[in-house]
Parts: sequence; C-alpha cells; structure tokens
Amino acid sequence: MTELYVAGLHIYPVKGLHGLSPSTVMVNPWGLEGDRRWMVVDPHGRFLTQRTCRAMALVTPVPTAEGLMLTKTHMRPLPVRFPSQSAAQLTVTVWKDQVQARDAGDMAAAWLEEALGQPCRLVWMHRPELARIRQLGEDAQPVSFADGYPLLLANTASLADLNTRLPEGQAVPMTRFRANIIISGPLPWAEDGWRRVAIGKGVVARVVAPCSRCVVTTVDQNTAEVPNPKEPLATLSAFRRTQSGVMFAQNAVVEKSGLISVGDSVSVLEEGPSNLLAM
Repeated sequence: MTELYVAGLHIYPVKGLHGLSPSTVMVNPWGLEGDRRWMVVDPHGRFLTQRTCRAMALVTPVPTAEGLMLTKTHMRPLPVRFPSQSAAQLTVTVWKDQVQARDAGDMAAAWLEEALGQPCRLVWMHRPELARIRQLGEDAQPVSFADGYPLLLANTASLADLNTRLPEGQAVPMTRFRANIIISGPLPWAEDGWRRVAIGKGVVARVVAPCSRCVVTTVDQNTAEVPNPKEPLATLSAFRRTQSGVMFAQNAVVEKSGLISVGDSVSVLEEGPSNLLAM
C-alpha cells in the first residue's frame, strides 16, 4: 500500500470555538490531549456550537498550565483557571447525553456573553475517563465533549476530490470539517474501507462510522462568514449521501494510546468494504 502519513493535527480546546494545530499531541482513550474538555452552554445547560452561533469561530482558546486564555480580536484576553473542586457542578447536555461538569465562573461567562452576543456559561470536564461513557459499537468508550466519538480522521485526497467537484473558485479548506487527525494519501475515500489504523509508534485507532456533516462546514473558520450557504453540503450530497446524512471523514475510537506527530507514518492494519454502504 502507498505510504500514508499524518499531514495535520487539530484540537478544539473548547467545543465549537476556533481550533489549534499542534505538531505533536498525546492520544488518550477519550481523544487528543486538550481536545474538547471545555464547552460553552446556554442558560439551560445545553451545548452551543457554530450551528447556531457562528461567532464562536472567532474566539480562540489557548491552553495554559492553569487552564485557558480566551482571545478575540478587539477584546482583552481573559485567563480562565481550571475550576476547583468547590466550583459549582452543572448538569450539561451534549445531544442526548447528560454530563456533570464544573462551572468556570462568572467572569468567563460574562466575557463569552460579550464575545458571542448571547447568555452562556463555560464548563470543564474534570474526569474525561469517567464523565461521559458512550456505547460505540460493541464497546463502552470514554468521550470528551465531542459530538459522539473520541477521534475524527480525514483524508487529504478526499478533500482534493471534493474540491474538484465544487463550483469554480469555491474550494474549501480542511478546517471546515474540524477533524482531529488529517491523513495524507493518494486515494480519495479510501478511509471508507479502513477498519483499524496504526499511527506513529504504537497508537492504534479503530474506525467506527463515517461522520454526518452539518451547516458548520459552510462556515469560514477564520471570518465566521458563510461564503455559500449551500456548499460544500450540496456537492457532497450528490455522491456521499446515506440514510444517516451527508458523510465526510471517519469517526474512530482509540485502541492504543500514545504520542503522535505531524509527519508520522500511518498503516492500515485492517480493511473492509466501504462503511458508507452500511449507513
């Protein structure tokens, strides 16, 4: 098989906010280190994302030794400490899952309310190995505040193929899909047949299901604007639609943890028929 390698790594310290691109990162059972351990919720405790609040793309959370630094153009950066054991415990909702999380305090809430233009609070998942256990296939897996799975894998060749199909001048970057591990290989959509992949020196991920895409893929992650409200979903739907939605990239769980870096080799350990056919 032609060599595959890690072309990019992405974490989203606060679910829905702007992402970061480390060169090296630890892969934990619940996902990449620092990925989606924080979340913004509405006054009812329900998660907020760019599906309804595009301004979230303009807020960058930078992990620090004490917690986070929240930044947005024309606003003073705000340091946020990890909530202590005495912080208020909130029951928050991610899709159908209810999770216990620690409230990050009134200052963080006020800052984000100004940045996003709506009432909200910031919460932190203290024990990701225990806080949210999901039944994914035959196994129970810890998951952060990600939509449903610890990892999202994407293939650069698939994006290149999609971009050849989009209207002229409307190619989209990989950032639109907010994946964790970007894998470079020559064959578009080969990831549909991956079942288990090894990354770097010992990390193993098991591919579980293709990822159904939403309107966040229409949002420019640098400007929060929507250049074309129909794309790339309209083009994807012409050849990647299943009964479960329009698919791009693959959801995965972690079989073996470890450190991975951009440039690491990727090996497909197990293959099968296209999992798009099963959806």
